[in-house]
Amino acid sequence: MIEEKIFERDDKNYLPVFKRYKIVLERGDGVYLYDINGKKYLDFLAGIAVNVLGHNYPPLVKKISEQAAKIIHVSNLYYTQPQADAAAKLVKLSGLDRAFFANSGAEANEGAIKIARKFAKKFSPEKIQIITAWDSFHGRTLATLTATGQPHYQEGLEPLPAGFDYVHFNDADELAEKISDKTCAVMLEPIQGEGGVYPPKNDYLKKVRDLCDKHNALLIFDEIQSGIGRSGKFFAYEKFGVKPDIVTLAKGLAGGVPIGAFCVTEEVAQAFKPGDHGTTFGGNPLACAAANVVLDTVPDEKFLAHVEAVGKYFKEKLFGLQKKYPEKILDVRGEGLILGVELKKSGAEIVNECLKRGAIINCTVGKVLRFIPPLIIEPAHVDELIKILDEVLGE
Repeated sequence: MIEEKIFERDDKNYLPVFKRYKIVLERGDGVYLYDINGKKYLDFLAGIAVNVLGHNYPPLVKKISEQAAKIIHVSNLYYTQPQADAAAKLVKLSGLDRAFFANSGAEANEGAIKIARKFAKKFSPEKIQIITAWDSFHGRTLATLTATGQPHYQEGLEPLPAGFDYVHFNDADELAEKISDKTCAVMLEPIQGEGGVYPPKNDYLKKVRDLCDKHNALLIFDEIQSGIGRSGKFFAYEKFGVKPDIVTLAKGLAGGVPIGAFCVTEEVAQAFKPGDHGTTFGGNPLACAAANVVLDTVPDEKFLAHVEAVGKYFKEKLFGLQKKYPEKILDVRGEGLILGVELKKSGAEIVNECLKRGAIINCTVGKVLRFIPPLIIEPAHVDELIKILDEVLGE
């Protein structure tokens, strides 16, 4: 079989860092994917929160094709209209003042860490501490891996960059004990994704904002997974009434084309001068042309209202499963279309059984089923998934 040859070739030549499922995906259409044998899959993972407009979205495909026929890359030594347009849109949406484009979420977070450190040094050479949360995830470079509050990702990579400390998400009292005038920044996901889909409780983020202001520390929100409309607002921080000094983005920003970005206040932006930061490929015309389609589509009030409505419907259906299977489901949580179902045991088998039945879902931290589908899903797609989950849980 062709797929067996692909498995063999990949296993022989690719770095062994992924545990892949034994299917070869070939094409997509809307919220569905198809493998090389023509089998259809309902996609509730969206490339890990990337394909926000689904697969083969006609306006996105058209814009990418048009831009590729014009120019793909010119380097950041020159201006291009797609980049200028995308930066202006991000600045307006974020309420911040300057944007920078990279190639990934890890790069965006690296840039945020760099500019925060550079900014803090003008106050004191000792103002270097960056506080992040346990169970967070910020990337796989050495700095962002150190910022990630999950030690198993860091094993064997020591020595790690200095200056990072951790607190428990949703515990403002612990942060108050840890933060000081030597704190450069507090870096949080407004909704923890990889760590198990944890939204902030009560006014936690407002307390974090107040503590940062008290100690002249920057507040960085990592919206790589929770942003681009996934919470029902373009930025999740809008939902909680808190504005950061720096916000990072990636994943869904260009609907599947690799891109990352961070936005900062004007005061923070002035910490960088030409040469302090840069990228060869970041913000190239192709990626920015794709990003402009997303930035022209997702912020629309009707689009975001749809995310809110379908997310609410989905969450209610998941609560229904919890009521039906209380011995198997411990908790249901999340906002919009970033939802999690915490199980009482490992979720790997459920993911595998769903895949056999034609549904792509994901499990994080061992026992939390995480649902981050395309933002264009309809209630009928939710019903389709719930039916499969019901069958699998029932067995």
